[in-house]
Amino acid sequence: MKNRFIQKYNIPGPRYTSYPTVPYWEEESIHSINWEQTAVRAFNESNQDEGISLYIHLPFCENLCTFCGCHKKITKRHSVETPYIQAVLNEWDTYVSKFEGTPRIKELHLGGGTPTFFSPTHLQQLINGILKKAVKTPDYEFSFEAHPNNTTREHLETLFNLGFQRCSFGIQDYDPLVQKTINRIQSFEQVEEVTRMAREIGYTSISHDLIFGLPHQTLQNIQATIQKTSKLRPDRIAFYSYAHVPWIKGTGQRGYSEKDLPTTDVKRKLYETGKQLFSELGYVEIGMDHFALKSDSLYQAMETRTLHRNFMGYTPSKTKLMVGLGMSSISDSWYAFAQNEKSVSEYQKRANSGELPIFRGHKLSSEDQIIRKHILNIMCHFETNWKLPELQFAELPECLGRLHEMEADGLVIMHSDGLQVPEQARPYVRNICMAFDLRLIRKKPSTRVFSMTI
Repeated sequence: MKNRFIQKYNIPGPRYTSYPTVPYWEEESIHSINWEQTAVRAFNESNQDEGISLYIHLPFCENLCTFCGCHKKITKRHSVETPYIQAVLNEWDTYVSKFEGTPRIKELHLGGGTPTFFSPTHLQQLINGILKKAVKTPDYEFSFEAHPNNTTREHLETLFNLGFQRCSFGIQDYDPLVQKTINRIQSFEQVEEVTRMAREIGYTSISHDLIFGLPHQTLQNIQATIQKTSKLRPDRIAFYSYAHVPWIKGTGQRGYSEKDLPTTDVKRKLYETGKQLFSELGYVEIGMDHFALKSDSLYQAMETRTLHRNFMGYTPSKTKLMVGLGMSSISDSWYAFAQNEKSVSEYQKRANSGELPIFRGHKLSSEDQIIRKHILNIMCHFETNWKLPELQFAELPECLGRLHEMEADGLVIMHSDGLQVPEQARPYVRNICMAFDLRLIRKKPSTRVFSMTI
């Protein structure tokens, strides 16, 4: 894409893991009782057919990675593991008590933080506690995020024996200066060893997470990192754009300044170079930020149009109900979102008292649900349409009018009742979604809220 387009469209914008995005949630529209009602409704409508998803947030890390935007708790005290796991299991018990029938789990993901901060024994206790009151669907997929430095063979074997088939290793970049700056130091040999062990044990999908746009990162860094990654040939590669939001994430991202970051033009070259190299290596671009081999379930989901995007990122399939367990986790019933307490102590206190420990959320209006469908279509399939009455809404003509300039620039192809995003315009998919974002259009943020779109 031309540099002038990068300068023109590189503006703050959401990443659309939800619609409405979190800053536009109407928190007064949700509370524990009506969240519970929407969760039960979604469970009743979908548990028997498609099952449900679980996301479990394990927030502890021994060290602060300064690039990280996740909700985490830095500690070296592993005594925190047992009380936290008990609180998560208590929260799950509260949900199960609300449901009629046994939950059928289709997807389960352990995120963080650093899930492998927890011992294999404690992770086994957690998963066995979850499965004690649930069953797995025949096509279930269990996955977890892992730090190459502290993931042992025992971790991998324990989780594999519990049903986990996919693991994701956070790599970011192999350059020593970049690693030192972001406080994420790990050698290629460590990554190679843990990837090899996972394959020996039987994991069918291994993912490596890389980031472009990090401080001191150069074109040579990206090329060298991808060259090393190619030697290990992970099934998936997440190639995330670094989001520099120190006004939100505080001291971590203030350990370096914006002058240490690649310029906008260089950052775009980092992405384009990575995309080209991945293509040469046999990886196919999936949605935004993701690449997969054709043998991987994420590629197959794209081909069968079952690809979905939620707070866990891209997943091979959708469930109407996603229950988020743990501190800061977000649940989604399709009718509403609910986020748990963001303090470990407050979360544990409420979960242990038998409450659903939510502190904010949003109940989706009928308009929200329609627009959410369009944004999901664009983010997952690079197209959407409004042929059917249920995909139309009052301000659709105004939304389409905001796309005229993008159409003239070749970023979107418009039809009488739909649109497509051409391959060369995929870096601008967030901008295209913003044309439909009525919440954002009606109330522009008065302060810096979002990262740059490109």
